[in-house]
Formats: sequence, C-alpha cells, structure tokens
Amino acid sequence: MQTCRRELLDRALIGNQRHLCQALREFERFYNSHRPHQGIANARPLHAWPRAITDPGQIARLDIRRRERLGEILHEYEYAA
Repeated sequence: MQTCRRELLDRALIGNQRHLCQALREFERFYNSHRPHQGIANARPLHAWPRAITDPGQIARLDIRRRERLGEILHEYEYAA
C-alpha cells in the first residue's frame, strides 16, 4: 500500500472516484507485470528470470525503449523488437 501511495497517489491529481479506480487498476497492472522487484535477480512476479547478458559487445548494441504510463508518472523500459 505504501508503494502505491508513494509512487502514484502522492504524484497524481485525482479528479473523482472513477479516475481513482482507473489509476489504481493501471498501477496494479504495472506493479504486477512490468515493474522490477527487489527479489532474486529482480525477476518480475509473473515472469521468469531474465537471461543474463555476458557478451560486452551486446551491451553496447542494446536498443531500449521507454514508454510513459499514467501521464508520465510511471515508466516502462523494454528492448525494441
């Protein structure tokens, strides 16, 4: 609950109950599916561990994209296809 308050509610201006419910649903999807957690290898709760990158040349070629969610309050990062 504290994470939701600190990362969402303290940063967002909520207009009404419908807006609050929409923002909370979006935050829940973000928190449970994308957000890295402080666990074993920062694995997301609903996904397998990410593969380690061992080739230094591959690190230089990473194409990472950022997507804004909830009016730029939340940020998702992913590899470009």
